[in-house]
Amino acid sequence: MPNPEPGSPVVFAPDHYDTEQAIKATGIPYTIFRNGWYNENLFTALPQALASGQWSTSAGDGAISYGTRDDFAAAIAAGLASDSSESATYTLTGPSAYTAAEVAALVTEVTSKPIQVIQLSDEALTEGMKSAGLPEPFAKVLVSFDAAARAGDLGMVTDAVEKLSGRKSVPLKQFLETNKAALAG
Repeated sequence: MPNPEPGSPVVFAPDHYDTEQAIKATGIPYTIFRNGWYNENLFTALPQALASGQWSTSAGDGAISYGTRDDFAAAIAAGLASDSSESATYTLTGPSAYTAAEVAALVTEVTSKPIQVIQLSDEALTEGMKSAGLPEPFAKVLVSFDAAARAGDLGMVTDAVEKLSGRKSVPLKQFLETNKAALAG
């Protein structure tokens, strides 16, 4: 995950950070891949948002640089297949960062169905998820992603995917167009 350093709002960030530190402490050469947020993660929220016309979030104006699993996999495969023995940490991201409102606008453009973004507090979003049947611990994990976006921790854009794989990342709009049927749920 990007930016797992201490202070990250993401509930499981300390696990990622501590794992990286343990790897580095071995003294052997390492390659760490910090995968950004997957485009595919949007399929957990967008079908319901399209059905209801509303997308509840607490991300505010925080942006996320979504990328495809295929792009990240190609970058990781190329990185691991390289002849380099230098230690390196790569943050893999999509080609652009988007706020929830910008994602909603792209989805509306692709599907012709409007989505209104509803900004809530972290507490209200957690309660809404719980009332929809999510266990509280999982709701808190999901809300921590919005808090990280709001804090600016998920909006970083790098060229690591292209640098490693030799191919450009798939733009979010293209991904949405390709997967339009999946948006319907």
